Amino acid sequence: MKRQPIFLFPKAVTLIVAVLLAAYPCVGNAQETEYNMELGVMGGGCFYLGDANTSRLFLETNSAVGVLARYNINPRMVIKGDIARGIISGSTSNLKNHFPSEAPITFKRSIYELGAQFEYSFFAYGTGEGYKDSHTLTPYILGGVGFTFAPKPADNVFAANFPIGVGVKYKLAPRLNVGAEWTFRFSSSDRLDVTNSEGLQLDDPYGIRSGFMKNKDTYSFIIAYISYDLFAKDCHCND
Repeated sequence: MKRQPIFLFPKAVTLIVAVLLAAYPCVGNAQETEYNMELGVMGGGCFYLGDANTSRLFLETNSAVGVLARYNINPRMVIKGDIARGIISGSTSNLKNHFPSEAPITFKRSIYELGAQFEYSFFAYGTGEGYKDSHTLTPYILGGVGFTFAPKPADNVFAANFPIGVGVKYKLAPRLNVGAEWTFRFSSSDRLDVTNSEGLQLDDPYGIRSGFMKNKDTYSFIIAYISYDLFAKDCHCND
């Protein structure tokens, strides 16, 4: 049997390695896997600022729950959507100023929100592996627009809201994220605190009509969340 020349062996090894690299193009870079989406749940507290509470943060904080989805544009920029439910409440008995009626006015109602925000992280966010030098912990800022619905007891209220806030998130595992954020939702309505259809209402109690985004009701979410990464991005070894 005729033996093959020994110089053919290195060529065969080279061919096999080339085929393996073509089949698994990102093995050689050992870079982290990136994902397009996150899905998660959130929960925490909600409080109100308006005619019945002009400045006291966290006064009558109630529960807030919801779900969220993120689309990761890159390691620093994210578009987030959320569906949330919160409870707001207040009372004029907590105020020093006097209303036209001496009787205290109290309210409590549920609010539902559908919103979208843009998040910008101060550091590239990821597992810290690979060539991007990402961080497992980063603070971020956010802003956006949303829609608020507050059902009866008095009147159904439909309003736009404009959220701004800050947050921090941590990569607990390669595909698991936890975080917390504090946002203010500036609504276009002055009727979120109206829950009694009789007597003095907290809708312009002094009879002075408010303008666009002036003397409107605001509510705040202080929430924690957990999310899971979905849909791996295509990897490009030459990036």
